[in-house]
Amino acid sequence: MSEHGNFEPRLRCVMPFEAAPAELWLLRKRVRCALGQWGAAAVADEVELIVTELATNVVKHVGEGAAATLVLEPRPDRLRVELHDKSHVAPTAGPGNCDVECGRGLHLLSAMSLEWGTLLTATGKAVWCEIALDPAFHCMRVQRAAAVLGEYRRVVGADSVVVPTYAVLEESVTDVIADLLHWLAAQGGDPDDVLDRAQMHFEAEIEAA
Repeated sequence: MSEHGNFEPRLRCVMPFEAAPAELWLLRKRVRCALGQWGAAAVADEVELIVTELATNVVKHVGEGAAATLVLEPRPDRLRVELHDKSHVAPTAGPGNCDVECGRGLHLLSAMSLEWGTLLTATGKAVWCEIALDPAFHCMRVQRAAAVLGEYRRVVGADSVVVPTYAVLEESVTDVIADLLHWLAAQGGDPDDVLDRAQMHFEAEIEAA
């Protein structure tokens, strides 16, 4: 099987939020955290800017305090970003030289994304775009590790409301490795030998890449 093919479980992050200026900073932090956990931190600045513009449009055109949902879904070579709200009115971009009041967010979307559009839903609409991902993310191992880390944090009861820092995620990685070594020891395996072999595999694959 190719390491660049489809993978399971599919990575997907759904973030309900209230469209209000005070909530945007937390939304940006959650976006950066998700991308970092998936190994796609290289596009964090770009995605944060797009999400900020789209969420700001909801505040302006749907109403402050409106319920909205951000969905991030990495695919083999790109990241899909969807922002859902309760309005059925599709956004339109003004002239290219317009200011922030007449479609700046849509011009940014067009300039920064591979594709974008609007999808009408049963409860409103979703404005979506797709961003090219760093080639390093294509590796199946990175995607599988992100899925394992997310599931591990769920199993141990990590607080999903608090946005974890990189240091917290790094500690979770350490805990995952330690738990696996405990499992190996319980089965009569040699943790040191397995660590050595894992390091050799990692170095060989990095060199080959």
